[in-house]
Amino acid sequence: MNLIVDIGNTLVKSALLERRRVVEEHTDGVFCPEAVAGLLERGRVRRAILSSTRGEMPEVAEWLRERVSSLLLFTPQTPVPIRNVYRTPQTLGRDRLAAAVGATVLFPGRNVLIVDFGTAVTIDLVTADATYRGGCISPGVQLRFGALHDRTAALPLCRPSDEEGLQGLTTEEAVTRGVMNSVAFEIEGYIRRMEAQIDGLCVIFTGGDAKYFVKRIKNTIFASCNLVYCGLERILEYNASEEYLD
Repeated sequence: MNLIVDIGNTLVKSALLERRRVVEEHTDGVFCPEAVAGLLERGRVRRAILSSTRGEMPEVAEWLRERVSSLLLFTPQTPVPIRNVYRTPQTLGRDRLAAAVGATVLFPGRNVLIVDFGTAVTIDLVTADATYRGGCISPGVQLRFGALHDRTAALPLCRPSDEEGLQGLTTEEAVTRGVMNSVAFEIEGYIRRMEAQIDGLCVIFTGGDAKYFVKRIKNTIFASCNLVYCGLERILEYNASEEYLD
């Protein structure tokens, strides 16, 4: 099995993967050594990969090195099994690149649009020739709710909702539907324009808030909550072999 540690903007996710399958995982706001030690006790871990969007995490890396035989730190210099044409690869979120790699594993030879509903909403394109073509970033659902509450005098702090509708009959409903609809309409518009430009476009939803939009957005959508895990494991295996030297 492989250990994946994915430190995101809001959550730290650690998981044991075996042949792309999540055996067990732990999610917290910070890296939790006790929980990860529990994962390591579940079985024989061959390798581990550490990815962080919060900058380098030397303490976490050192803790992992003492407990696994092989640790890969995922940095902008790490070889990946896809072509990356992003002009500033050093500023590219590692989760975005890992998701792009994961898309080529799940849908090889396809044009894939990845919509990640996390702290930010990111929309990224991977083409059928396994090339990452970049994308866009906008505020995520929680950021939009927080901004309305923090930057106004009286608007309440609301939460995501599955309820659909265009008009709210209370201020809380108006805020909730405004935010949820704004994200849905944004994604629908982006997908519509991309489908007009790219044949056979496959759309993947991932990220913590994806569950609110899979049914709300009326397109053929694939949902994959483990897309980043899948990509990180592929990167780990790629670097553990001599494949990238070919």
